Amino acid sequence: MSKLTGASTWEEDLYEHLTSHEANESAMLIEYRDAATTSSSSAFRYLSALIMEDEMRHHKVFRDLASALKSDVELDPEAPAIPHIGTWGSDAASVLALTEALLEREREDAKELKELTSELKSLKNESLWPLLVRLMEMDTAKHIEILKFVRRHARQAIK
Repeated sequence: MSKLTGASTWEEDLYEHLTSHEANESAMLIEYRDAATTSSSSAFRYLSALIMEDEMRHHKVFRDLASALKSDVELDPEAPAIPHIGTWGSDAASVLALTEALLEREREDAKELKELTSELKSLKNESLWPLLVRLMEMDTAKHIEILKFVRRHARQAIK
């Protein structure tokens, strides 16, 4: 692991945590990859592949967090991997309007997925479908959380 130039102890500790996370979980990622390609269970292969996709995205976010921390601590003039919230630029009002529209669509999606979950209850012991719809409900909840964050900050930028 590279050290941060000019970092506080807290920043060094955080950087260590962020950079070691990927290394610590690399064996698990290999296990998921192997399961996704070699298991005799097609259901387990499918689900392992889904988990592997999530884990790969998580690893990217950890790399981006570490890179952004390094950029900030070392006062790198390049744009960090994860942008600062900033002022939302001159289009905060259009960001807010789009966010409101997307929030409404995600909330509608959440209702539809909830209904679908109810419709699929009878399949819970014979199909992956109920699980997959439940996972999509969780993703939709995550999207709503992201959009609420954007809305809150866009509103502040307009004030």
